[in-house]
Amino acid sequence: MAEQPVPFWRKIAEAVGLSEPGLPVGPAAPRTGSQSAPAPAAPAAAGPAVVPAAPAVPSPTPAAGGEPQPPAAPDAEALLELWFARAEDDVIAWRQCVPGPSAAEIGTRLSLVPAAFLSDAVAILPLAEHILETEYGASRAAPAARRAQDVLAVVDQVRATGSSAARRGAALVLWLWASDDLHGPLSVPLTIVLHDRALAALAFRLASVVDPAEWVSDADRRDEAARQFLFWSGHLPAGEDEATARSILTMRDSLQQNAALAQSLADHEHRLEVTRRLQAARAREAAARYSNE
Repeated sequence: MAEQPVPFWRKIAEAVGLSEPGLPVGPAAPRTGSQSAPAPAAPAAAGPAVVPAAPAVPSPTPAAGGEPQPPAAPDAEALLELWFARAEDDVIAWRQCVPGPSAAEIGTRLSLVPAAFLSDAVAILPLAEHILETEYGASRAAPAARRAQDVLAVVDQVRATGSSAARRGAALVLWLWASDDLHGPLSVPLTIVLHDRALAALAFRLASVVDPAEWVSDADRRDEAARQFLFWSGHLPAGEDEATARSILTMRDSLQQNAALAQSLADHEHRLEVTRRLQAARAREAAARYSNE
């Protein structure tokens, strides 16, 4: 008898430690690599099986004296340096944004995350591998393979930091990509070409200043996480133009409001501005040479 493939969500459950009763009983519907169109809706009488959203914040482990101990704070500067090393230019990123789902829709998905994704011990490598398998399918095409490798490279960076905050931040991004299989497709499919950037933005940039547990439990921080995720994924929130989206994200941005880290961000943005000016000057010089030849 042919061996049946392991359903997608059973693989995910094994990676994050979800209990057997919380799993769908049947195989998940396959997803296309391009996500060009939403999957057909399931009949109302037989709605999609859903992993119950357990409490958002894992219970702290009591110390010897019986008092719960908070998780260790991440090395914010070290995480930020990993983000700055990518030299992501937000000016260019805003120009390239296309309409996406609403921030409220992404925030709802965050609120539905099973608690196991916020465990300090969440295994993000197998989690990422299973999710990338459905995102890109079995395609060996160079662009798809390169995108998958770029995401796995960020996952390796996250693991190397030893930061619980970075690891849980990455797990929440992976949940946002995988949640379609449990809760149905988003109103606007996410692009898949900037997965690595979105993963790095939340695991390094946002997790350096806001613990990922707060992305779930606090309404303002959840909206911030949703907006950061959409922006670095290359999307404007539904119903918002660039000016509105930028204004709200600036108001929410915890990194810009963090007195201890704001100077690091300002220095980084200054370096990007200098780079933009140099590139513009080189482009003008090249154009002048071409017109004189």
